[in-house]
Amino acid sequence: MPSTRTASGPRPTRVGITAAGSCLPRQHLTSEELRRKVTDSGGLTLPRGFFERATGIRTRRIAGDGEYASTLATGAARQALADGGLDPLDIDLLLYASATRDIAEPATAHLVQAELGTRAHALDVTNACNSFVNGIDTARSMILAGRAGRALVVTGETPTRAMRTAPAGPAEFRAGFAGYTFGDAGAAVVVEAVERGGILDVDTETYSEHWAVGGIFGGGSRHPRDTEHTYFVGDGRELRGVFEKVGTAVLDRVRHRTGLQWPDYARVLVHQVTLPYLERFIEITGVPREKLVITVEELGNVASASLGVQLDRIRHELAPGDPVLFIGLGGGVSIMTMVWEAS
Repeated sequence: MPSTRTASGPRPTRVGITAAGSCLPRQHLTSEELRRKVTDSGGLTLPRGFFERATGIRTRRIAGDGEYASTLATGAARQALADGGLDPLDIDLLLYASATRDIAEPATAHLVQAELGTRAHALDVTNACNSFVNGIDTARSMILAGRAGRALVVTGETPTRAMRTAPAGPAEFRAGFAGYTFGDAGAAVVVEAVERGGILDVDTETYSEHWAVGGIFGGGSRHPRDTEHTYFVGDGRELRGVFEKVGTAVLDRVRHRTGLQWPDYARVLVHQVTLPYLERFIEITGVPREKLVITVEELGNVASASLGVQLDRIRHELAPGDPVLFIGLGGGVSIMTMVWEAS
């Protein structure tokens, strides 16, 4: 990997996010349209308004024909590069950090790079809905180590393609219910050395004994060609219970290390699955609702793109020195926090 930084000067001591972008598919799918689609499949009949009452999601974006995870990632990347006044050749590290891939091999990062025209070192980072925050942390670490000068972290999520819209009956419907929360989106950030502020704190908590609670279990060596395993399955109630049990410990540690309390943050960006889940998060943690950037009602659960889309929506409202807390929740199960100070 080219590393002019190590050749020309000392390694940086501060790394931050300097630009952001997002990309949403043009096509909408309302919760009522989704209900009709499931009902028309003949497996079961759902009452009017069922999905919106259960999830708080009114609509979501869905990728159309010829739109892929890499398409959304590339669109978001172009927005981030424009936001930072950068050319693709200004990037020397490209991380595609997503739960969704275009293909099993090679890394989807190469498809994004080919579209953008960069010559950056390109690789994938994947950890369910925490992939994007993991990607930012990986980029930060490589820059601090002198292995890169400027990174582009991108995600493209198309989880609606793992949504079972024609369940055979109540059992399949219940097993795949979490999939009905999904929406598609892309997000991107530029990560590089900064003179002040930047990423101040990162923490993680992992409980891998719960890996089977939910996921898409096809495509790997366990179920390489079984189409039944290409749909999302999982117990959303059990997953929520795990997060409720272990999640506040991470927040307590962040508070202890940084000294920052809820009123100190300009914004709190948290992964959003459903509106009731978000309301429960507010109840448990005490975070002021006005600190949140609520997207789930109009976009659904956009997996790892959730925090990136939220950041893109509020970044230009921030003043230098404003602290922002990222809270990632991912299947596996993992929890991740990141404190970033705008510069």
